[in-house]
Amino acid sequence: MTVTMCHYCGCRDIPLIKEFIAEHERVTDAAGDALRAVEAGDPARARELVDRMAAELATHWRGEEDGLFRVMSEDPEYADYIAALEAEHRELAALLPELDLSDADDVRTFTEAVHELHRHIAKEEDGLFPASLTALSGDEWDASMAAWRAAHPR
Repeated sequence: MTVTMCHYCGCRDIPLIKEFIAEHERVTDAAGDALRAVEAGDPARARELVDRMAAELATHWRGEEDGLFRVMSEDPEYADYIAALEAEHRELAALLPELDLSDADDVRTFTEAVHELHRHIAKEEDGLFPASLTALSGDEWDASMAAWRAAHPR
């Protein structure tokens, strides 16, 4: 699946947005590797990769939701959009640990979830992140970055 991403607004130069995008890339790389492991007949390896995805996503979502999402959702213009993104986070968080990647139905479910994840990421990278450039004040950027750091204590 090819996802077209914008590069015109400059949001990718913001350190916090760079971190979010790097996390997106690690997650989608693990998802692709998991799908390839299933295709190669290695559901145990696929499970390891899905667990890696889930761990990365849990940290990523905490950083997003406690920071950027929280400050942006205070503006009614973004509140519903962010609530929908958070609902998608919860759906995927509930799905990943339950998957049996040796089961054909679960593999189809996971494959569709990966496609949905790409759509979800596009909503963030092509919608919310560019909007953050004009929506956030300096203090809100600081709060967003502090939340990301709290979610990533390493």
